[in-house]
Amino acid sequence: MNISEKTGRYNPHISHLRIFDVKDGLMISVIVPTKNSETELVHALSSLVTAAAEGIIREVIIVDGGSSDATERVADAAGCHWVSRAGMSRSERLAYGAGLAKRGDWLLFLRPETLLESGWHHEAQAFIERAGRAPNGTRTAASFRLRYEAFGMSARISESIAALRSQLLGMPYGNQGLLISRQFYQKLGGHRPLPELEDLDIAKRIGRSRIVFLRAAAVTSGASENESAVARFRQSLARFCVGTLRIPASVAVKLHG
Repeated sequence: MNISEKTGRYNPHISHLRIFDVKDGLMISVIVPTKNSETELVHALSSLVTAAAEGIIREVIIVDGGSSDATERVADAAGCHWVSRAGMSRSERLAYGAGLAKRGDWLLFLRPETLLESGWHHEAQAFIERAGRAPNGTRTAASFRLRYEAFGMSARISESIAALRSQLLGMPYGNQGLLISRQFYQKLGGHRPLPELEDLDIAKRIGRSRIVFLRAAAVTSGASENESAVARFRQSLARFCVGTLRIPASVAVKLHG
């Protein structure tokens, strides 16, 4: 079954999320929190097809927050494990999805608006192999390089700032994805039940020295056009407080709004 049969939108790249055998320990479970993410999810899942075909991705779990669009039909057409948890925050849905994941020793948390660059899975696989050989390697995590879909100098400047922030502070945002071993995730206590800033909260607990930034890009649309300048400023200020001033996310989330 393909996406066109479910949504009326033709996308040949997501027709078959077939799973084949791969070496034990290299398998990944993907968790995606959605809410009215029909269009974005089509593209996000398309970027996972090759990794699924090569057996690196063993399952994709969609934890939905109460969509009223065709998000569920998109997930069903792609063969994902769908579960609805309306009323849960994004961080709670991420934690819930991690609890459902059974087939991968590594967890990849991915937002629906994030499209992983072609070939990303080879670099992710190499990272997992290195982690398996290194002492305490399973206590490391990885994230992707941020890239915005938009053209122009403003987007490129934002990407440079994001790269600098990630490297210096070890604070990737949620739209950069997070690849972490199940064992390490459970030891950290998983995602805490926060209304926002759950990405920086878990990054802070992982620690700057234990996050590896892969060369492959996570492509995202960036800030929502529906957000006001005041809302974006408050969000940036809250993230600055967590990332730079090391204020707990549970406190900074009050600024986030």
